[in-house]
Amino acid sequence: MRGKPNLVLITSDQHRGDCFGFEGRAVKTPHLDHLASSGTRFSACITPSAMCQPARSSMLTGLYPRTHGVVDNGIDLPRHTGENGFGGQLTRAGYATAFIGKAHFSSYNTFTATGTPECRHSSSGYAGDWLGPYMGFKHVELAVLGHELAEMASQNKGQHYERWLRSGGGGEERLGLYGTRLDPDVGAMQTWHSALPVAWHHSSWVGDRVIDFLDEQGADQPFCLWASFSDPHMPFDCPEPWSRMHHPDEVDLPVVRERGLDQRPWWHRAYVEDRSIDPAMDQAIYDHDESLNRLPRRNGRARNYNDTEEQLRHTIANYFGMISLIDHNVGRILDAIASRSLDNDTIVIFTSDHGDWLGDHGMMLKGPMFYEGLLRVGFLIKGPGIPAGKVVGDPISNTDIAATLLDYAGVASAYSMHGRSVRPLVESSSASRDYAYGEWDLNPEHWGLDLKLRVVRTKRYKMTLEVNSGAGELYDLVNDPAETVNRFESDRVVRKELEEMLNDRPSDELKDPLTPSGVH
Repeated sequence: MRGKPNLVLITSDQHRGDCFGFEGRAVKTPHLDHLASSGTRFSACITPSAMCQPARSSMLTGLYPRTHGVVDNGIDLPRHTGENGFGGQLTRAGYATAFIGKAHFSSYNTFTATGTPECRHSSSGYAGDWLGPYMGFKHVELAVLGHELAEMASQNKGQHYERWLRSGGGGEERLGLYGTRLDPDVGAMQTWHSALPVAWHHSSWVGDRVIDFLDEQGADQPFCLWASFSDPHMPFDCPEPWSRMHHPDEVDLPVVRERGLDQRPWWHRAYVEDRSIDPAMDQAIYDHDESLNRLPRRNGRARNYNDTEEQLRHTIANYFGMISLIDHNVGRILDAIASRSLDNDTIVIFTSDHGDWLGDHGMMLKGPMFYEGLLRVGFLIKGPGIPAGKVVGDPISNTDIAATLLDYAGVASAYSMHGRSVRPLVESSSASRDYAYGEWDLNPEHWGLDLKLRVVRTKRYKMTLEVNSGAGELYDLVNDPAETVNRFESDRVVRKELEEMLNDRPSDELKDPLTPSGVH
């Protein structure tokens, strides 16, 4: 390897840790399977928070949410904090840095203009030739509205992907194709076969733009690229033919589909049985005012979820198709790296910001219940010096990404991070980790519940504590992988050990919480 390595971080959005071919599920991911077998994978990586903005801010900064301040969606990462994350530090260390795809470091659905390139009120003020910098990355090409195309099709909103999709005055036509529900439509929640040609899809656009970026790199400067796919985030609107790659009759269903609320702490029932949510919202493509008021509750969607088995199968098949389309573009990116003779000089990491319940325990999407489908994500790493075929079972968190990238670049962090480099776990058989940690403070004005959740996961156990009430849940993931028996009250010895791990979190939280700018 010559000099400093190139660094490529590839992320998906709302991608469960078990939804890879190598995990045994019936989803087709040949390129990610090859990435796992030719590199090292971590089987117990968790998100630092179950929502996009807190998780992504932790990935960038290496800090836990209550320290960088983005404790929930709808809170903007402060510019100075973001610019000092791994992108900014590597830029200052001489790397050519780039971000392509979905950032979500700032809110789109804001109450007023915030001035960020991701804000619905501000994005139109950025010139068509604006390419950064943003949050420390020198070169930036953003896909802001991958989940809400109706908002941008004929309006000057969004950024690079949205402007490209609108180019030539074709926004209305393309939106019409995107929203066309091809047969069969069984009425599954937020699920349809989209008629949007795959060439216009944001996953294809990210793959195209990443390959163009690789073509522009010279041999005299290392680069760091974050390629961020917006899927398989809801709505489940995969384009043909990818939406039909997995037959609904052949997908694997959740092991446990019953909620079992009597086994759960109080906030599960309080969340699930909120009757203030209108189920009709789930079929609407987008409405800004409604979104400001109700979007987080709609997104959680444990409430009112009552799809049939047939409908759930169609949703899972579509979700799998979205993942396979991402996998295809990951393969294109990996092939572009190899064909340009960059593979011996490049570290590649693939992961996601968080998962999705996907029918587990009778729930869909995401919310304040840290079941494995939501909490655990994949983490694959490949490059020079990285063992092939190694599986690490020690728990890690995506908070470790920033420290890991800086470590491989040989750059000392400008500040003390909560995350730690996973490099020792990759390269040594003697290194170990005891646990990984996460947190989420829900905004009660958005969610209807005032919850302060702390979660710790070891190889065997996982415990979530709600700080305000002292209630919690504890599961033995070895003997009860489906998380059916809550041992929080019955196993006080393990509970005490895990509480001590929770209490090890540094006391460096922001003294003055950040003010929400919107809802997401």
